[in-house]
Amino acid sequence: MTFAGGPVFWILAAAGVVVAVTFVVRIIELRRAQIDYQDFLKGVVNVLDSGNDEEALAICEDVSAPVAQVVATAIRNRGGSARALRDAVDSQGRAEIGRLDRRLSTLAIIAQVSPLLGLLGTVIGFIKTVMAANTQALVSRADLLNGSMEALVSAAAGLAVAIPAAVMYGSLRVRLDRVVVELEAAASQIIGYLSGAGGEEAPE
Repeated sequence: MTFAGGPVFWILAAAGVVVAVTFVVRIIELRRAQIDYQDFLKGVVNVLDSGNDEEALAICEDVSAPVAQVVATAIRNRGGSARALRDAVDSQGRAEIGRLDRRLSTLAIIAQVSPLLGLLGTVIGFIKTVMAANTQALVSRADLLNGSMEALVSAAAGLAVAIPAAVMYGSLRVRLDRVVVELEAAASQIIGYLSGAGGEEAPE
């Protein structure tokens, strides 16, 4: 007997590959995005205290984390008004968060759609079973079994893809939320330092 997964199964298999690849790529990037922002800010502030903005920018450019990009934006815009400084930092922060959030929606969509695809495969399988019973005078056991197996395999595949996708999306979302909190804290501290002309709110 040939494999009874049907076309829906192969769609779900491809979705499973997409889920795995997306998770690996995103988890690596989110891990790289998490740094000890307090220590990083201390180093940058120490350099800024010595009046060397270029060296502070060089430190930021050497670090690929979103916090470094936000701090660099704040340094570049320190000569403007407090409102302009905050707007520039907020804009850069949103851009960094958007970059990290990229393709996370793919996992959420697959987690939601996979059970529906599995249900579709189940319906198709049972339709094939009913059609075989109605169109053939003598229905073989294999005909009935093929349709039933396609229905069951599709349903199982849908759940097998949806459950890990939901778990992966949740774990990535928790990591992203943690990065966002750290990014907002770092932005607030560097803005406070630069606006205070000497670091009233600089990290201790």
